[in-house]
Amino acid sequence: MRARSLEDFPHFALSEEHEDLRRAVRQVAEDKIAPNAAEADEKAEFPQASYDALREVGLHAPHIPEEYGGGGADALATCLVIEEVARVCASSSLIPAVNKLGTVPLLIAASEEQKQRYLPQVAEGEAMFSYALSEREAGSDTAGMTCQARQDGEDWVLDGHKAWISNAGISHYYTVLAVTDPDGARGRNVSAFVVEADDEGFAIGTHERKLGIRGSPTCEILFDHCRIPGDRLVGERGQGLKLALQTLDHTRITIGAQAVGIAQGALDAAVAYVKEREQFGRAIAEFQGVQFMLADMAMQLEAARQLVYVAAARSERGDRDLSFFGAAAKCFASDVAMQLTTDGVQLLGGAGYTKDFPLERMMRDAKITQIYEGTNQIQRIVMARSVLR
Repeated sequence: MRARSLEDFPHFALSEEHEDLRRAVRQVAEDKIAPNAAEADEKAEFPQASYDALREVGLHAPHIPEEYGGGGADALATCLVIEEVARVCASSSLIPAVNKLGTVPLLIAASEEQKQRYLPQVAEGEAMFSYALSEREAGSDTAGMTCQARQDGEDWVLDGHKAWISNAGISHYYTVLAVTDPDGARGRNVSAFVVEADDEGFAIGTHERKLGIRGSPTCEILFDHCRIPGDRLVGERGQGLKLALQTLDHTRITIGAQAVGIAQGALDAAVAYVKEREQFGRAIAEFQGVQFMLADMAMQLEAARQLVYVAAARSERGDRDLSFFGAAAKCFASDVAMQLTTDGVQLLGGAGYTKDFPLERMMRDAKITQIYEGTNQIQRIVMARSVLR
């Protein structure tokens, strides 16, 4: 067996360009995003300053290909952006993450005319793009959706609702999944459409009062005889659910990256605190029990980071085992984020339970990563099916 070099395993090593990108994003995050994180959380307001800062350096939607005016960032680079922003503000990290989630269906299945119509606007920061799949009674059971789109001449008319839509009310465009054949086979009767915020019959509904990611609005969106042109159909009729699941295979990795960023922020804050906090005449960082906690936190974080990066490489290549790795990266990293933020609060003791330190916000933010884009129970089903297959 020949000796292998690092070049044989490109997805285990970040390129110099990736490292440069990380440093650049971290600088922007620390200088222009971190100062607004607590206020965005406290007021439950969209972090416009973060959006402006990310647009200024072209990081609000880095995945958009160059031919549509974007930076053409690969999947790993996009994860690095999300990770570094989430390290200081999880709500702000949903700007690039949701833009990717909303536009991946177009990148996979849209016509060239549709791509030219919408993607340059996202690339320029003129509009954001959200994703509308879930409903109140159709969360994990996506095929159970009731929102319908019926054909009327050359148009489509949508009726129903979608729930838990990230950045709703801020985004101008929405990729919406709706039933187009009520009597058709379950799962093969759904199609995808682009809906615009100023379409007649479209409205923003209930604004959720959330535990975390409070700076990213989450709302219902409502369709009341919402008429859209026929050229808004994305991909083939009846293939919408397949497209939705393909999309999630790619974008679950960005949630893993968000979770890694939150966990890194928690570890950084905890390390800084235990070095300064003194008890019994010495810094608590000198106590072995604290050191063991920090060691376990760092070990779990690095394992999560590597899994996310490997999954991102598979996303970029379109590997056949992407479904497993996307689910595994999201599931493992989010569980790690929840554990690390909880441990971080514990290390700070009473201080960790107050808003004077960012750990309590990070713990609240971490929880959603175990839930959205498929609960971690669903991720385990996806992984088990891959193993059994």
